[in-house]
Amino acid sequence: MAAASAAPARVVITGASRGLGAAIAARLATAGHRVVGLARRPPVAPPEALAAVEWLVCDVADAGAVRAAAAQVRQGELPFALIHCAGIASMNLALTTPASVMERLVATNLLGTMHVCQSFAPLLIRRGGGRILNVSTIAVARALAGESVYAASKAGVESFSRCLARELGGFGITCNVIAPGPIATDLLRGLSDAQIEAVVAQQLLPRRFTPEDVADLVELLLAPGAAMLTGQVLHVGGV
Repeated sequence: MAAASAAPARVVITGASRGLGAAIAARLATAGHRVVGLARRPPVAPPEALAAVEWLVCDVADAGAVRAAAAQVRQGELPFALIHCAGIASMNLALTTPASVMERLVATNLLGTMHVCQSFAPLLIRRGGGRILNVSTIAVARALAGESVYAASKAGVESFSRCLARELGGFGITCNVIAPGPIATDLLRGLSDAQIEAVVAQQLLPRRFTPEDVADLVELLLAPGAAMLTGQVLHVGGV
């Protein structure tokens, strides 16, 4: 059984300075968790909800930087959870996506996930168990046109996470994926309201969700009652 944390614990969140990561960091910090936020550019003057967050500068596409961040975290209280939100998006047709964009998407979304899990999972093992949550997208399940490379990078995240759940289960660590539909973050820039609504209409719950809705799910997945859930891709809104 995965180690459960009924009490507030130390939590590492990547991409914590904005969007989904910031909403999750704010929610967990408010709940009393000791949040370590990784970001390429930590906020200079964080809002009150993020004032207690411990910030580390880290680009998840840089394996060395990720290892250095994990080494810093290892010096203190071992974390109970790793919530990997850092990622980028680019909406391009498959045949017209520049090679540089493809490489950047794969380096950040897929290799970044591998770097982060490889560096931080050992800290959860040392603690005696914990939770890993990676972030994907509805674009994988829906095979959305214009998002082929982005979806492919996130499909890799889903496959990697399912395999990781199997590899880490014996250490009391669960690994799941949250795959939201369109939510109000910077990743939606470049999409028209009509494009967004077309995706929303295909969800089982056809409405737009907020980062705070996803933060609700994260809280559930960190609770003791979720200790037996692992290797799953959870679609916010349903597909």
